[in-house]
Amino acid sequence: MQYGQFCPIAKACEILGERWTILIVRELLCGSTRFNQLQRGLSQMSPSLLTKRLNQLVDDEIIFKKKVPGQRRAEYFLTPAGKELAPVVMGMGDWGQKWARSRMEDEELDIELLMLEFFRRLDVEQIPGGTLVAHFMFPQLQTYPHWWMVIDGDDERELCVVHPGRDVDITIKSDAKTMCEIWNGDITFSDAKKAGRIRVEGLPLMKRSVAKWLKAGLLANGSLVDQL
Repeated sequence: MQYGQFCPIAKACEILGERWTILIVRELLCGSTRFNQLQRGLSQMSPSLLTKRLNQLVDDEIIFKKKVPGQRRAEYFLTPAGKELAPVVMGMGDWGQKWARSRMEDEELDIELLMLEFFRRLDVEQIPGGTLVAHFMFPQLQTYPHWWMVIDGDDERELCVVHPGRDVDITIKSDAKTMCEIWNGDITFSDAKKAGRIRVEGLPLMKRSVAKWLKAGLLANGSLVDQL
């Protein structure tokens, strides 16, 4: 994409204006480094297009690709130039939270991204005993209606759609729209539960503490730029 202008904004858009590019940077800022991790956060993006965009960002020196010793796979990391995009991306998030949310449609409730975002925000220090097997149920979904979060201190952290083979501590049954509203800060977990939009079963201690360790998104707490 070429704009034919000397303006720095135009030059930046030539690098960052391609479809999905900013969202790839978002995923890298959130800690994703492997191709499959990026795919989970960008589930609507084809693998071939993701590969193409990653290669473009490598060429533009926004990210760098590093081979994992002894393995065929590679990992991706932001360069200094890429890291400086953090306030830009977060500022876009602030703007979208304020001005673009009315454009959100039900079909955009990406359950893979939603569960990944909740998983990233888990407050392990608030989990009783530091271990957790949480089962999330979305009966209305035909694809990925069941999710499990497994936390075993700092040694094991897993988000999966296949039963992990361990006893479940807590089961949370809801719908994607309700959980998305919790993530965005439109409603609290406790209020959604009182309204009957969430059902919780499991160990009493886990049920009492769930609103503490299952945290809403950063944008639910006001300006993300101010939190950097």
